[in-house]
Amino acid sequence: MKRFFRIGLVLTATALMPASAQSQTKIEFWHAMSGALGERVEELVKKFNASQDKYVVNPVAKGNYDEVLNGMIAAYRAKRQPEIVQVNERGFLTMIYSGAVLTAADLMAQNGYKTDWTNFIAPVVSYYSKDGKVQAMPFNSSTPILFYNRDHFKAAGFEKPGETWQELEAQMDAIKSKGASKCIMALPGDYEWSFLENYSAVNDLSYATKRNGIDGLDTSFVFNKHLVGQIERMKRLIDKGVMEIAGQGINPVQLFAGGTCSTIIASTASHAAVQAGAKFDWSAVELPYEKGVTPKNSVIGGGALWALKGHSDEQYKAVAAFFNYLASVDTQVWWHKATGYVPVTKAAYETAKAEGYYKTNPTREIAVIQLMRGTPSDNSLGFRMGNSNQINVGIMEEMQAAMLGKKPVQKALDDAVARGNDILRRYEQLHAGKQ
Repeated sequence: MKRFFRIGLVLTATALMPASAQSQTKIEFWHAMSGALGERVEELVKKFNASQDKYVVNPVAKGNYDEVLNGMIAAYRAKRQPEIVQVNERGFLTMIYSGAVLTAADLMAQNGYKTDWTNFIAPVVSYYSKDGKVQAMPFNSSTPILFYNRDHFKAAGFEKPGETWQELEAQMDAIKSKGASKCIMALPGDYEWSFLENYSAVNDLSYATKRNGIDGLDTSFVFNKHLVGQIERMKRLIDKGVMEIAGQGINPVQLFAGGTCSTIIASTASHAAVQAGAKFDWSAVELPYEKGVTPKNSVIGGGALWALKGHSDEQYKAVAAFFNYLASVDTQVWWHKATGYVPVTKAAYETAKAEGYYKTNPTREIAVIQLMRGTPSDNSLGFRMGNSNQINVGIMEEMQAAMLGKKPVQKALDDAVARGNDILRRYEQLHAGKQ
């Protein structure tokens, strides 16, 4: 008798549940955000879930970008993959050749969304496009900018950093000679992104053939022809004690935010850490460029969201609805303000501007202006290399040898190119016929 009574209770409770709760489609979203950014992701998903009653997104933090990507690959092989996965821009080719991806443009069109991809900021959407189609939904896009300590610059007689590297180097020398600071610039841990790749893009220099890999796997590095002056300058700054290479475990952004170093070139996503830690007058400007150059746009870092194969039509409706929510103006403006990442659409940028956001937060606009500067050239569309993490380890080792005087600069650059091209050829062979 008790058994039937319990069954009756369960049936009654189920019958009393709202129809929407019973029919909601649930999907998983694996991401690489932690700390304050992880909290913003949780908040973002809660906003989406509360905005409608058909779908529920479950965000799951899976570690750093490499851990998320490796976990996704293992899950896909075991047929336990999530519907959505966040992958950094370096993982673009891995995702393309994985065979696990449902193209974002197709997903949106098939589910009735008329996404205006032309409204997305050019260097962002072009990076995540292949064969004329957007492959992943741009999510957390960033680009490096120059943060500076106003107090240190004013003490040396300057209002702000000069626009060119030539002006900036002279200013940094003056800050040191006048004793305004002991650490003038902290070299970021990912300096191949900001000091080599973005330097090449901004100065419209070829880093690799085939439009930096965008036009095919048969790309080859050629930066040894163009970066000699930049690496020689970095070595000179280190030799003069103007630039410091942060040791292991020391975060250059913290060195700046703590007031130790006068400048740092870092991702615009570093805004939150700088604002939270800095107890001095600070600001930021666009990346410096070479004298006599008309600067081009910088290129992006960060990540995008990929839809994975192997799920139902209803689940893909949920993914498309979530992607559409992410691309909306209101969501992009909120995300931009909450995180420091750039809004990925022109409409969101114009809305934030119209609201007067940049009048009170002028440094938040710098990255957007820099990304939208001019028309992207073949050298400023982005960098698409296979096994880029492995390649960058070799590049960093060679540049370290040059800057510490263990190798001549040209020799180090030649060796970096040779090591990188060897990895590119192996990657090309591995994926032959898949382009």
